[in-house]
Parts: sequence; structure tokens; C-alpha cells
Amino acid sequence: MKIALVGIGKIARDQHVPSIAASNAWELAATCSRAGRVDGVPAFTDLDEMLESHPDIPVVSLCLPPVPRFEFAKRAILAGRHVMLEKPPGATLSECHALEDMARKAGVCLFASWHSREGARADAARDWLADKVITRAHITWREDVRKWHPGQDWVFDPGGMGVFDPGINALSLMTKILPQPVHLKSATLEFPDNRQTPIAAQLDFTDGVSADFDWRQTGPQTWDIEVWTEAGKLHLTDGGEHMMIDGVPAGQDPSLIGEYPRLYAQMADLVAQSKTDMDLSPLRHVADAFMLGRRVPVDAFHF
Repeated sequence: MKIALVGIGKIARDQHVPSIAASNAWELAATCSRAGRVDGVPAFTDLDEMLESHPDIPVVSLCLPPVPRFEFAKRAILAGRHVMLEKPPGATLSECHALEDMARKAGVCLFASWHSREGARADAARDWLADKVITRAHITWREDVRKWHPGQDWVFDPGGMGVFDPGINALSLMTKILPQPVHLKSATLEFPDNRQTPIAAQLDFTDGVSADFDWRQTGPQTWDIEVWTEAGKLHLTDGGEHMMIDGVPAGQDPSLIGEYPRLYAQMADLVAQSKTDMDLSPLRHVADAFMLGRRVPVDAFHF
């Protein structure tokens, strides 16, 4: 199938473009971006012009920041195109629900993609935990915003989500592997004096689940989930790429290597089956954190 990429920034270049190029299911047929482009691929700066010029492209993948994404998704859906949404699928829950309603009425597929759910050991962790009694769980998700979003002030603007930009990856993995849903009880959100979104967060969920997110970590990055059960301890590291049971490596590599290649394989299946996948549980947890969170001021942050 032909596919168009909208928003040619770091995540598109690092993940989307190579994943599409390596897939037998997809052909990158056009891009739309204010400045970025992919060599050898027709480039546009206006979405409507791209859609009108390429009625042969049935699928649009949106790699834009969350705030402008709704309008682009809406226009693509109303033009009869299937849409794949980079995480998070929108800036608010309401606009995500609106997009799902539009897609169903238009008869097109809509995919809220959560790349951390495609970690190499995510399925194995879900399967191992399926029949276990969980006593507690803790998420440690600490990384360096300067490394992953260099100079991108939008992540600290309203709608940019702050530390929940990476933290939602942890929540997407959590909601995949835990056998029973949990909900937030309390949260502490650390806001730099000069920013509109938090740089760190501590979360307390039901059933003994807790999380620690921080965007100020330098050196090695930490993306871990630990789950204690009556049958032993499961430990996922590197965002789900590695798994241990009581300290012993476990789980097998999936047949298709890489989070984004697996996402694009899912999108191909959804289009083939005329299905929509708009699971919003990770975003719901983020919304709850902003509603319940106790705000704590911290030192100003500068790139």
C-alpha cells in the first residue's frame, strides 16, 4: 500500500521512514512537512494539496506534535484516508473520541499507536502475568529531555505533556501487561518555574502500582517495570526489550524485529480487516494525573 507521512521530524526520520522502507507492505509515496523531506519522495507543505494530488494514497501516518494533530487527522479522515497516529493520539481525550466517531462514520481505519507496547518482551510479560496474583509493581522511567527533544520547547507548552511524553510509553506498556486494570489514586507533579508542563511525576495507582517519571536524568537512561507476584518477580528493562523472572532472562525475540516495524505491520492488518484500534487507556491515566496531581514548583529548566 502507498502511505504518506505528515511531519518529517526526528521521530519520523529515526523510526517511521526506515520502518516503512524495510517493509514489504508499504511504499512511502508522499510527505507533508513545513521543512523536512525524504529524498526521492514527493514533498508537500500543505496537507490538502497532498491529498488532492494523490488520491491513490489510502493511508496517512501523522508524526506531528499532539496539539496540531487533530486538525490534520480530521482532514485526512474526511478525505477518506485511513489514519495512523503517533503517540499520544491527541492532546485531549475528547478530540480522540471525536476522531474515532469521524473515522467510523467515514468507514476508514484509525490506529492509536503505542510503540512501547511493541517492546520485544511485552507479549511475553503479558502472558506470564496473565494468571498471576500481583502484590505490587513499580515503574521507573527516567531519561534526558535534552537528548530526546533537543531544543524542542513545545514539549513544555500546554498540550506538550512534559514528562508524560515519555511517561505515556511506560503507561502504554503497563496497561498492556497487567492482567487487571488499575486507576490513579494520587500524583505529585514537578513543574519548572518557567514551564507549563511537568518535568517529573510520581504516581500512585490502585493495587500497589506506583511510578516515578523524570526528564532530568543524564548518563544511562532507565525504562524499567518491576512486578512482584506470589510466583516470583518479573522485571522488564530497556522499555520492554529485555525480561527477567527472578533474575533469570526469559522470553523469546519476536519474528519481526523493532517496535515501529511491528506497529506498521499492525496498521497493515487493520486496513486489511477494516478495523479501528483506538485504545486510550494510557492517555486516560495522564489526564487523571493532571486532574489529581499536586503541583510542586522546582528550578527553572533551560535547554
